Amino acid sequence: MPDTAAKTARGSCLCRGIRFEMTLPSRFCAHCHCNNCRRAHGAAFVTWIGFQNDQVRISCGTELVQRYRTDTDATRTFCSRCGTTLFYEGPRWKGEIHVVLANVDTPVDRKPAANVYVDHRAPWWEITDDLPRYGGESGTEKQ
Repeated sequence: MPDTAAKTARGSCLCRGIRFEMTLPSRFCAHCHCNNCRRAHGAAFVTWIGFQNDQVRISCGTELVQRYRTDTDATRTFCSRCGTTLFYEGPRWKGEIHVVLANVDTPVDRKPAANVYVDHRAPWWEITDDLPRYGGESGTEKQ
């Protein structure tokens, strides 16, 4: 008999106060080089894995969840205790929640498949992988 149980991936923040689960399959996985992601994470880029909203559930630590609304009307969710950024929800992707892949503790169903907002990349960072590159105003136009 085939296994019909949904596959689940799990993740957490740095202090492990917030734990979350994602039901696979994911929608995408990509490296984002936009200014807001770089600033929110203090990094050259952030790798996101995307899901429908109903596929992601906080299993522990809801009292630690904080949200920040950006100037682009997106919501970034983070831990109020350790500061770890966990999720992104933006008006361009209604019904989706994007999870920071670095905070996922278990295997997922895909690897990063693209670089987006490459024309916003940090000037001190050179993209050296062979993944497709997208940019422009939408961040998703072929470069």
